[in-house]
Amino acid sequence: MATTNAAGTRYSSAPSFRGLTDEYPASVATPQTGIFALGTMSHAHLELDERRGADARELVRLVASLREPRTTIGGVNLVAGFRPELWASVAPGASPLRLVGFNEPIVGADGYTLPATQHDVVVWLAGAAYDVVFDVSRGVVSALAAHATLAHEMVGWPYHRDLDLTGFIDGTENPTLVEATEAAIVEPGLPGEGGSVLLLQQWEHDAAPWESLPVAQQEQVIGRRKLEGDELDPKPATSHVARTDQDQFGQIFRRNIGYGTLTRHGTIFVGFSRDRERLDAMLDSMSARGGGQRDRLTDFARAVTGAYYFVPSSEALATFAAEPLD
Repeated sequence: MATTNAAGTRYSSAPSFRGLTDEYPASVATPQTGIFALGTMSHAHLELDERRGADARELVRLVASLREPRTTIGGVNLVAGFRPELWASVAPGASPLRLVGFNEPIVGADGYTLPATQHDVVVWLAGAAYDVVFDVSRGVVSALAAHATLAHEMVGWPYHRDLDLTGFIDGTENPTLVEATEAAIVEPGLPGEGGSVLLLQQWEHDAAPWESLPVAQQEQVIGRRKLEGDELDPKPATSHVARTDQDQFGQIFRRNIGYGTLTRHGTIFVGFSRDRERLDAMLDSMSARGGGQRDRLTDFARAVTGAYYFVPSSEALATFAAEPLD
């Protein structure tokens, strides 16, 4: 049995992954370290599509080889992920069961739509300054050029340390680094252990209407105080805080970042989870796919892109990087 991606490449579902779960026991399945590398000032998210007729296994090997020291000089962290179906085609024993990409848009109340713009590979680079991130980004695209083409590029930067471009503190519900592993990483003993499910979205803000609101009304939309970051009590049912309540849906680990120009800007949503279900539940709640009213923040921000990627463990990638050249 085989599946076909948008480029017409066929992936065999036959077990072609050679014994990763036997070779690497759960005790050494560790997440890619860049997921938790906080404090970086420049970011690039590169989404690539596999070339028609390219070999999926060779593409994964090339991406895995990017993690070698020669490509991360200059203090740049690199995190790599794959369309879930692509990864499962080459590593079925190291893939979460039934995990698929963001293949269909989410249509919620009054037709509000979260678009599906799934690609085959994502490479997230983060460093102290954009010059080194830019150089490594060019190197990544060049190294993969024979097998994949750059489809979408997002460059981001922190806004006043911990704010997003609404002016509110972002990530107040993020778990501590000690707790983040449990929230973001597939637990030992499960297929895909040590890996993570990444939801990557580009949200463009409608700045003029938002900034015209008095602060008190902005706080009703978000569900928090703007300066202190404290939750409103009670918080409005349609507030962003209420519609994405991690006490209800489960914790995720976010690495959101600002992006854009004076005329078009917003938030790159970077959410890591141990499973896709809690991410889906948050998106359904925001869009009111099951009925009711949408998250009020969606009146002032719209999703431009949406993709799910599986970010394998370091050991899973290392297995491919060690494979000999064809």
